[in-house]
Amino acid sequence: MSTGREIEDLLRRHAPQVLGALVRRYGHFDAAEDAVQEALLAAAGQWPSAGVPDNPRGWLIKVASRRLTDALRAEEARRAREEKAAALAPRDAFTSPPPGVDRAPREDDTLSLLFLCCHPDLPPPAQIALTLRAVGGLTTAEIARAYLVPEATMAQRISRAKQKVRGVRFGRPDNWAERLPAVLQTLYLVFNEGHTATSGPALQRRDLAGEAIRLTRTVHRLLPDDGEVAGLLALMLLTDARRDARSGPHGELIPLDEQDRDRWDKAAIEEGVALVTRALSHGPAGPYQVRAAIAAVHGEAPTAEATDWREILGLYDVLVRLVPGPVERLGRAIAVAMVRGPRAGLAELDALEGELRTGHRLDAVRGHLLERAGSYDEARAAYESAAAKTLSLPEQRYLRARAARLSP
Repeated sequence: MSTGREIEDLLRRHAPQVLGALVRRYGHFDAAEDAVQEALLAAAGQWPSAGVPDNPRGWLIKVASRRLTDALRAEEARRAREEKAAALAPRDAFTSPPPGVDRAPREDDTLSLLFLCCHPDLPPPAQIALTLRAVGGLTTAEIARAYLVPEATMAQRISRAKQKVRGVRFGRPDNWAERLPAVLQTLYLVFNEGHTATSGPALQRRDLAGEAIRLTRTVHRLLPDDGEVAGLLALMLLTDARRDARSGPHGELIPLDEQDRDRWDKAAIEEGVALVTRALSHGPAGPYQVRAAIAAVHGEAPTAEATDWREILGLYDVLVRLVPGPVERLGRAIAVAMVRGPRAGLAELDALEGELRTGHRLDAVRGHLLERAGSYDEARAAYESAAAKTLSLPEQRYLRARAARLSP
C-alpha cells in the first residue's frame, strides 16, 4: 500500500502530463485545469484505501476527461448547442486504455505546457505564477504565500494569464528554440526566489527552490542534449547544495566564506559538476553553463581559502562578454577584489553606480569591500544603506549586525 506522501508525489508528477493531454485534445485551458483538479482530488480520496491503479496516468486522464466532457456538455446545453457536445466526447481508446497499458501522452506535453505558460504576451510575474499553477501543481494559496501577496491578488493574476493564452495553439511552437530562453528564465527566477527570498521572515523558501529544480529536471529529460538546459539544472543543484549551511539555528544568514562545508550536499555537487562538465564539452558555452561552472569552483573548494578565485574571475570575464548586465558585472567585481584586492573591486563597483539603482546588493558588496580595505566608517554606512533597502528580514539583521560590529 502506497503512503500518502508517495501518492502525493505521484499525483504531482502526473498532473502536468494529464493537463497537457486534455489541453491538447480540447483546448479549454480553464476547464481542463478544473477537470484535472477534480481528478486529483478523486485520486487522493480513493487511492489510499483502494490502492494505486496499474495505470495511474490513464486513470487520471479517464476521470478528468469525463469531468471535462460533462462540464462542456452542460455549457453547450446552456447555449442550446447540445449536438456539438457529442463531438467533444473523447475516444474510448484515449480515455480508457486497456488494463496494464501505460499509454503515455506525447512526450513533450509538459514542455508544451511550459511554453504556453511562458507565452511572450505574458509579463514575467504572470509567467511564473501560471507555470507554478499549471506545471508545478501548486495551489493558488501556496503561490500567494510564496510571493507574499494576498490569495485574491494571485488568483486575479493567474486568471488574467489564462485569459491571455486562451485560444493559443497548444503544442511546441514553431519558434520553440527562440522561446526556450523565456522558459529557462522563468524557472531561474522561481529558483532564485526560493533560494533567497526577496522579502519576508525566511531566508529561503525551500519548496519553491525544490519545485524549480523538479521542473528543470523535466525540461532536461525532454531536451537532454541542450547545453543551457543542462547548465541551468547544474547551476540550481550546485547552488541548492549549500542550503543547509546558509542559515543558523535561529534562521540567521551565514555568508559563503563562513559556512560549514561538511553540511553541503555532496551528491548534489557531484551531479551538478558532472552535468556542467558534460555540457561544456559538447558545444559553445552559454550563460547558464558559465554560471554553473562558477558555482562548481565554489562547490569543489574544500575551504573558503582554497577557492580558485583566478579561475572564477576568468569565468566571469567570459560571462560578462555573453551577458554584460550589472548583476553579472557585480559578481565579477567581487572576483576582482578577491584576486587583486578590495580597492580594485571598489573601482569596479564605481562603474556600476548608475546601473544598479534598485535593490541592496551593490551597497552590501560595497560595505564588504570597504571593510576589507579598512574603511570602517564608510563600510558601516554602506551596510546600513543596504539594510534599509532589503525587505528580507534575515538579510536586514545580518547587514545591521555587520554595521554594528564596526561601530566605534
